Amino acid sequence: MVCPELSQHHNTPMAKSSSRNKSSVWPSDGCVFLGGALSALLLVWGFWSFVAPIPSDNPNFESVATKSKSLKGPAKVSDCPAATNGPDLRHDSPERTFYDDPETSYTMEKPVKNWDEKRKEWLLHHPSFAAGAQERVLVVTGSQPSPCRNPIGDHLLLRFFKNKVDYCRIHGYDIFYNDALLHPKMFAYWAKYPVVRSAMMAHPEAEWIWWVDSDAMFTDMEFKLPLQRYKNHNLIVHGWARLIHENKSWTGLNAGVFLIRNCQWSLDFMEVWASMGPQTPEYDKWGKTLRSIFKDKIFPESDDQTGLAYLIAVEKDKYADKIYLEGEYYFEGYWEEIVGTLENITEQYNKIEKGTPALRRRHAEKVSESYGEMREPYLKEAGNGRWSWRRPFITHFTGCQPCSGKHNQMYSADTCWNGMQRALNFADNQVLRKYGYVHSDLLDDSVMPIPFDYPASA
Repeated sequence: MVCPELSQHHNTPMAKSSSRNKSSVWPSDGCVFLGGALSALLLVWGFWSFVAPIPSDNPNFESVATKSKSLKGPAKVSDCPAATNGPDLRHDSPERTFYDDPETSYTMEKPVKNWDEKRKEWLLHHPSFAAGAQERVLVVTGSQPSPCRNPIGDHLLLRFFKNKVDYCRIHGYDIFYNDALLHPKMFAYWAKYPVVRSAMMAHPEAEWIWWVDSDAMFTDMEFKLPLQRYKNHNLIVHGWARLIHENKSWTGLNAGVFLIRNCQWSLDFMEVWASMGPQTPEYDKWGKTLRSIFKDKIFPESDDQTGLAYLIAVEKDKYADKIYLEGEYYFEGYWEEIVGTLENITEQYNKIEKGTPALRRRHAEKVSESYGEMREPYLKEAGNGRWSWRRPFITHFTGCQPCSGKHNQMYSADTCWNGMQRALNFADNQVLRKYGYVHSDLLDDSVMPIPFDYPASA
């Protein structure tokens, strides 16, 4: 079963993909991504810590809203005029929906059927949510329920979460942070799937669920997902088709950050994907199967990343068509190749702004997206990904394990923690600037007020 194509608006100018490329809960310490043999060693350390469009070929949400106006109660008179746009957060239809069905279950053990139709019906009864539904995104993240063993782990996770909240506020996304183990047997990197499944059911108004590991951060606060690019796909992950199909490498993708459409296809796919997890009697068998196919996988347990690579490579006729491997920008980037470039990136962006008064104009945070669009023409020569001086979209600290502190021994603890501080302050500068301050040094948490016409006046 597949989800029908949607008609969405392209939010951020980007280079078009040269090919379709159809082809990480305790996320921070559990999901890993690197390319090549060196990354395999890194990934082993990282692992041990701990999709529904409205089923119509051309959905018209405004039409849905119009048809359902009669479902809302009479207008109320007040001293201040009520908002005439946006979701009505104080209205829940008295009509029965899937929520009223006692057979509906949030758990992984009981599949959900006819989800597309159920979602559509819910939107019909809640018409204020229909407008913009195609582009509505819910960011989901989380961490372990117990305190971190690393003395600074909880502080780091708080800063990582603040970063995600900042990004969501700027772009108008909702965010859900989970610190409960929803399935007692689905631990480590498998723990996120019950959370994502429950988030779909709790948010039928959201077209996309965007999982972001707790040790991944947004380092370009202006960049917005190019959803139009993914209109024919239901699952987007960072990866490269050649590494999966030809090299049979488990490092050909990363499951620590993924975008999944809220639809029946996604529920069915996650059911198959999760069937490789530790809650099933086939767990050991799947570990052997995955290792036999992906020769560079050097630990025996079945993991979600290799499981996804298996479904793309071996079950490609069933699934690969609806999975987009995004390799043209840092949908999820390896921190060690990024943190050393942050000062140069800052200099390059400041150079652009010094020559472009409109970009350095003071403005309200709520209109930040427009400045991101304005900046794009000046970034044509910046490139994307490695060796680019464009801000990396997402930086992922795989192998550092901020909560457990059991970082990969290829680098020191200071390398991890200092790298996190630099990346966090780099992202924070993009936020604080709207409030009149910046960190003058990425390794210094103190801030300074910025003068008018900054950075030209700096």
